[in-house]
Amino acid sequence: MIKLSSDSHNDIFIPDGTNIGEALERTTHMCISAHQDDNEILAYHGIANCFQSKDKWFTSVIVTNGSGSPRAGIYADTCDEEMQKIRVIEQRKAAFVGEYAAQIQLGYPSSQVKDAAQGNVVDDLYEILRMAKPRTVYLHNPADKHDTHIAVLLRSLDALRRIPKENRPKKVYGCEVWRGLDWLVDEDKEILAVDEYPNIAQALVGVFDSQISGGKRYDLATTGRRLANATYLFPHQVDQAQAVSLAMDLTPIVENEKLCIKQYTLEYVQRLHNDICTRFDKFI
Repeated sequence: MIKLSSDSHNDIFIPDGTNIGEALERTTHMCISAHQDDNEILAYHGIANCFQSKDKWFTSVIVTNGSGSPRAGIYADTCDEEMQKIRVIEQRKAAFVGEYAAQIQLGYPSSQVKDAAQGNVVDDLYEILRMAKPRTVYLHNPADKHDTHIAVLLRSLDALRRIPKENRPKKVYGCEVWRGLDWLVDEDKEILAVDEYPNIAQALVGVFDSQISGGKRYDLATTGRRLANATYLFPHQVDQAQAVSLAMDLTPIVENEKLCIKQYTLEYVQRLHNDICTRFDKFI
């Protein structure tokens, strides 16, 4: 049985009815993100890898309650409490469509996640990771421009670093949502082909009607970014995939507690700076 600090707020859904312990133990791929629909945007690579597989399973973890989302149209007058309930249901729909091993929604307010002194978020993520021992983990990228995304990333890294080294994931990706990663120099890009099951990819983002009809066309934007990444990846090569997500490799940060995530991220920016300078210097 899993023990979470947020018992009064969390929502645990297992699409095939397996108990939570077995569902987490079978997990091979996991995404930890801030909001409902983030996982379907940033971690479709993992979802597709596990879809219809007998030995690979995807678990989705959503940290916040998603109460602060913009809203318009039929959702314009929806209060925060109602929106939270709607978003929990939508996330469950995505878990069913994607055949997830487990869907865990911790339901924390963003303000608590942003407060580094609040330890419950890290405790809960550690408990989930301890039970699941995923081999591959998808997180927000550290150059994301959404404050809550960065806070969730930092709490996730803290939890991952608590895990004994032999049980830590073999690969950790920092993926695109509120800032694309096409600016990375080519050598730094983790290229994730996401062109399998395009109907499932569309359906997964499409179930979040509170966001789409509510004024944000994440369904079109997500598809457009993936298509653009694939075509604009390499200027002198034919496309290797029809749709691509880009990521940073965060595995070294998880493996080595001495590395500073801020400095690690700024080194990516420095390499872009150097690349721009070198290109100009060729022709001046």
